[in-house]
Formats: sequence, structure tokens, C-alpha cells
Amino acid sequence: MNYVLIGMPGSGKSTLGVLLAKYLGFSFLDTDLVIQNKESKLLREIIEEKGTDGFLRIEDDIGSGIHVDRTVIATGGSMVMGEAAMNNYRENGKIIYLSIPFEEMERRLANEYRRRGVVLLEGQTLLDMYDARCRLYEKYADVTIAEQNLSLEETLQKVLEEII
Repeated sequence: MNYVLIGMPGSGKSTLGVLLAKYLGFSFLDTDLVIQNKESKLLREIIEEKGTDGFLRIEDDIGSGIHVDRTVIATGGSMVMGEAAMNNYRENGKIIYLSIPFEEMERRLANEYRRRGVVLLEGQTLLDMYDARCRLYEKYADVTIAEQNLSLEETLQKVLEEII
């Protein structure tokens, strides 16, 4: 059994994932780091070189090829756009959507989204991305945790209440 964290960029998937893995005695895997290691480049460099579609293909390929057990997996915010990856996660774990309001995502990213390697489709604004991805997160989620006004510890507690 794995626990797969999905959600917007800046929703705290990696930070929470480490704490959840420690609490459960599970391994932790961050798919963004797997992608960077495999490509020997930062996410933003991959996006610049291969374009958005190329990056999404790499992300879906890597996500669909992850086969682990007793692992908390923090996905990149755009991983949810890869059907093969999400089907793999669905078959091998419970998917937890960390939901934050648009304004909170915007505040957490603080105009750093391009430097972080956030995927925006051609002509897409952050709000467009948010709206499109929310539908996908909701489609795949087994559990949704609304993080608004919660501390990291409170979010962890809510996740644990849902999975234990």
C-alpha cells in the first residue's frame, strides 16, 4: 500500500509527504526529484528544452513506471495530467488530494512558479491552470484534505484520520 499526494504546486505535498512517511514508517519518494535525477536537469530546464508537451510525456512515463510499496509518493502538480501515471498510482495506492484555494496557491508560489518549473499550457494563466487541474485532482482523489487555515501539523492529523 502506498499513499500518493496530489495537489497544486505549493500545496505542501513534499513537506507533508516526508512527515507522513516518518509517522507511518514508510519510504518517501518525490517524483519531481526522480525526474530531475533521470534527466540530469532542473524541472524548469526540462520544460525550456523539451517544451510543455515533452515534459508532460516524461512525467507520465516516469509516473507510470514507479512500482514501490509502503511508500508515500509526492507527485509534481502536473502529474495528474498523465493518465498512465494516475492509473498506476490508483492501482497501487490511495490518492490523497491536498486542496488549497487559488489565492493561497498564488501566495505560496509568489511569482516563483516559472523558476520552480510549474507547467502552464500555451496561453494558460495560473487561474486557468488551477481550474483545469482541480477537476483532475477531484477525479482521481480517494481522499480530499482541505488545507485552508490549517497548520502543517493539523493537515498531517487530518490525513492520518482519513487513512488510519
